[in-house]
Amino acid sequence: MSAGELGPWLVLIALGAFHGLNPAMGWLFAVALGLYRHSRKAVLLSLVPIALGHALAIAVVVYAVTVLGMAVDAERFRVLSGMLLIGWGVYHLLYGHRHRLHIGLRTGLLGLAAWSFVMATAHGAGMMLIPVLMPLEQVGEHAHHMPATDSLLIATLAVLVHSLAMLVVTGITALAVYQGASLDILRRDWIDLDLVWSAALIGIGAWLLLT
Repeated sequence: MSAGELGPWLVLIALGAFHGLNPAMGWLFAVALGLYRHSRKAVLLSLVPIALGHALAIAVVVYAVTVLGMAVDAERFRVLSGMLLIGWGVYHLLYGHRHRLHIGLRTGLLGLAAWSFVMATAHGAGMMLIPVLMPLEQVGEHAHHMPATDSLLIATLAVLVHSLAMLVVTGITALAVYQGASLDILRRDWIDLDLVWSAALIGIGAWLLLT
């Protein structure tokens, strides 16, 4: 695999790691649940529905984009994707903090998965994968004219790679914080990842429009 083919997959992993570091995507809830139940097992179990909910939110966008990309001209699709990313980034920057789904610490695994799905969707997590999917499909298209089934296979692998990276980083972060019970870091030193995420959405959208 050449550097050009490997690059998008590394970006998928990096985005998954970024999501895993973001407390709003799940690890903070996992830690809180573990502390509430005085159980490391509760922390580990909560990672499963958190990852599944996140993966489902990503998959909805990725499959929609893949199908749309088969029917829309590449140039128009790039412009549409750029405008969508910028619009969602601005919306999330201005109003994202107002829309938070509150689920109690006694929620079950299904409720936790639903919460993770809503949070990932609200953050526009799947939208950030749009610029990554475009070069993935173009590489395959230049190599051999790719049928729809291959496009969907690449989309599925993208979801799995991204979600696995998110799960690993979420788990490591949650266990590290749970062991040290150092939740004060969120009040003192934690970076505003929501602001970083909004800026990234807008920046990537602008890049798509200008290139």
